[in-house]
Order: sequence, then structure tokens, then C-alpha cells
Amino acid sequence: MPAPRLPFDPIEEARRHWEARWPDDASAEMVAVTSIMRVHQILMARLNELLEPFGLTFPRYEALMLLHFSSRGSLPLGKIGERLQVHRTSVTNTIDGLERAGLVRRAPHESDRRAVLAEILPEGRRVADAATEVLNAAAFGTEPLGEDDLSELFGVLRKLRDGAGDFA
Repeated sequence: MPAPRLPFDPIEEARRHWEARWPDDASAEMVAVTSIMRVHQILMARLNELLEPFGLTFPRYEALMLLHFSSRGSLPLGKIGERLQVHRTSVTNTIDGLERAGLVRRAPHESDRRAVLAEILPEGRRVADAATEVLNAAAFGTEPLGEDDLSELFGVLRKLRDGAGDFA
């Protein structure tokens, strides 16, 4: 259930307090970061609600799609963690959930006995396609942003990711 709608913008209110105490220090940065974190919460709630009928969370959907897009339909768990940029424990928990749902299975790696593969099953492909149709129809929960807004947002956030060394 979403939180009740506030009669004011709490991030703008935080800016007001910040500037009263630290007038020359980082209020623009603070409100930008706080806004990004709040939007993350909003998007995750929207996406998880859309994915709930499929028994998925957004992290599980991301892993499922990674397997769906892979040329063999399988990837080592370590590679999944690298591609999704998450900790190995998160990958294990995500694959556990997908496996319980009958969407993927673990399989031994054909050439590396230490590695374990996650392999998408036919039901996983069906669910991935159906869930993607729903997410596409809902614009991935990004309304009311339009295409120009989304392109600009991607560009701005890509600068931050690039500056953090997120990719080569």
C-alpha cells in the first residue's frame, strides 16, 4: 500500500532546512541524491506491483531477462553477478527464487567444475515474454515522463555512472 500523499514536497522542505543551517554547502547535491533515492523507491514499488502476477520481483525479472537474452540460455552465477552488478549472495537468492518458481534450473558448468550455471527453462522464457509485455505497456512505470525526458535522464545519470567507473 503506498504511503499517504503529503501536502508538501519533503525533499524541498529538507533543502530549506539544509540551506538554513549550511547555506553554502551541497544543498543541490543533497536534493538531487535524495530525489534519486526516492524515485528508486517509487519505481521499484511500481515495477514489483506489475510483476507480482508473474511471481517476480524486479531483481528476479532482470536475472531472468539476462538468461533469456544469453545465446545459450545459461550463464555462470558469477557472470550474472557481474552483469547485474550485484553481490554473489544476491545472485544466489535471486536464482533460488527463480528456481523455486520453476523458471530456471541450476546446472553444472560443462568445462569448469567449480562453476554453476543458471539455465532458463521454457516456462521462464514464457514468463519473461509475458512480463516484458506488461512492463512495456506500462512504460516501465516511468509515467508521466516522455521520451525526451527519459533520454535526458539517461544521459545525465550515465555521466554519473561513467564518472564512478561503472563501465569501460
